[in-house]
Parts: sequence; C-alpha cells; structure tokens
Amino acid sequence: MGLLLKIFIPLLGVALAFYFYSAPENFSEEMLRGKRVIVTGASGGIGEQMAYHLARMEAHLLLTARTEAKLQKVVKRCLELGAASARYVSGSMEDTTFPEVVVKEAENTWGGLDMLILNHIGYTYFNYFDGDVAHIRKLLEINFLSYVAMTVSALPLLKESEGSIVVVSSMAGKTGAPFSAPYSATKFALDGFFSSLRHEFIIDKVNVSITLCILGYIDTENAVRAVSHAIRTTPAPKEECALEIIKSGALRQRELHYPSRVVGSMLLLQAIAPDFHDSLTRSGYKVENIRR
Repeated sequence: MGLLLKIFIPLLGVALAFYFYSAPENFSEEMLRGKRVIVTGASGGIGEQMAYHLARMEAHLLLTARTEAKLQKVVKRCLELGAASARYVSGSMEDTTFPEVVVKEAENTWGGLDMLILNHIGYTYFNYFDGDVAHIRKLLEINFLSYVAMTVSALPLLKESEGSIVVVSSMAGKTGAPFSAPYSATKFALDGFFSSLRHEFIIDKVNVSITLCILGYIDTENAVRAVSHAIRTTPAPKEECALEIIKSGALRQRELHYPSRVVGSMLLLQAIAPDFHDSLTRSGYKVENIRR
C-alpha cells in the first residue's frame, strides 16, 4: 500500500491540477494593504499565523477567540509587524449573539469590511464515535452555525465593499475518515452551505467571493497533540498554510487545497476509485494506537 501511495499521489496531483485549475493570477501583498479583515480563531495555530501575515501586509485587523490574554499578545505582535491597525474582541462562538457583536465592532471601527476569514473551531475528540449526540449538537453550533451567523451579520458590509468570505475547512469535510465523525459532520455542512450560497450570489449578481479552504494535516499545536500518535503522515507547516489561505482569498479562488498535491490527489482518487481511496485512507492510521 505504501508503494501505491508513492506512485499514485504525485500522478493524481498533476492530473487534478491540469484538469481542474488554470494558472491563477499573480498574488501581490498590495492586495491586502489597508484592507479591513476579521479573523476568527486568531489566538493560536493557523489563525494566529494569518494575523501575522496580514499584519506584514499592512491590513486592518479585528481578531476574535475565546482567550483574551492570548489575543492581547497576538494583537501586540501584529502592531509590531506593521498592521495598519489591530484590535480584538474576545468571546465564545457558543454564544449565539457573539457573531453580531464582532461584526458590529468592525462596522463601528472601520465603517465597513473587506474580508471575513472564518477559522475558529470547537473542541472534539479523535476516537471511535461514542454515540454522544449532544456533543455533535454543540460542535455544530460552533463549527457550522456560528459560521453562518457571522456570514449573515457581515454580508451587508461585504456586499458594499464587494469583499470576500474565506472558510477554513478540511479534507474531513470532503471525504469521510475514521475517528472524526462529529468533526467531519460539521465540515461537510460548511461545504454544503457555502457552495449553495455561492450559487445564489452568482444568480443575484452579488460580487462577494467565497473561498473554501480544504486543509490536510497541519502542524498546529492542537492538531499534533490530538492525532500525531495515530496518523502516519507528516504535518504541513502552519505558517505556509496560513499564507496560502490569505492568497486564495485575495485572488477570490473557489477552493484552496493544501497541501495541494496530497489533498488534490486524494479528492480525485475519491471521485474515480472510491473503494481504493477508502482503503488508502484507512492505511494511513495506526489503528492500534486508538483507544476506545
């Protein structure tokens, strides 16, 4: 199976790139200079790295997360890196009123909004599904419904600026994998909702782009702690991942696949040989290290 993986992944990656994508226009950091950007889940991991990249590009930043102390440190660093401005709103996305509070802060501070980056995530376990329906319900509130609520609140401002929505999702939102049923359910929901919304924008001639970011295994502290004992692959760097997300949003791309070769190949393989894809997926786990 390992040899097959080494042969098929590069070939499929090339095929996918050739078949689905034309060369994107060149990205320039000037695209973000002075832009008003909300980044959720910005106190650590990919969100924190996106904040730092945007700061170097001299964007205006409004960052959100649960932990105020961590946000304060990130905002301070953003200002040191050259952000046009940086501020934060701390709170939990479990609070159904919080999305409106965040967007109102942006409106009151800047008078508008150019980019909404939805990146926050709720805690879940990496294990066999234990039948806990309440956990899935809570996770849907954070990982899905709050994304919808943020979008609804921000949409009038984004329509005015003809801005962008960037949705950070996962391979688990495109193809099922073991030990992540609750998480995967929420990510599939994001794909369904935002893909449908994109159609409606096009029909109504609403010039707001939607970029869905399909990420593989990234070396964030939370991800490595949760799954490193059970996944054979090496995680991709969060710093590069964060930059690719920003680029894809600025270029108004439909989807980002990162790491592109691995994610693109697996998605194509799923489409043309689903049973083989599933077998390959299972082979990537150290099942003996999963404890019920």
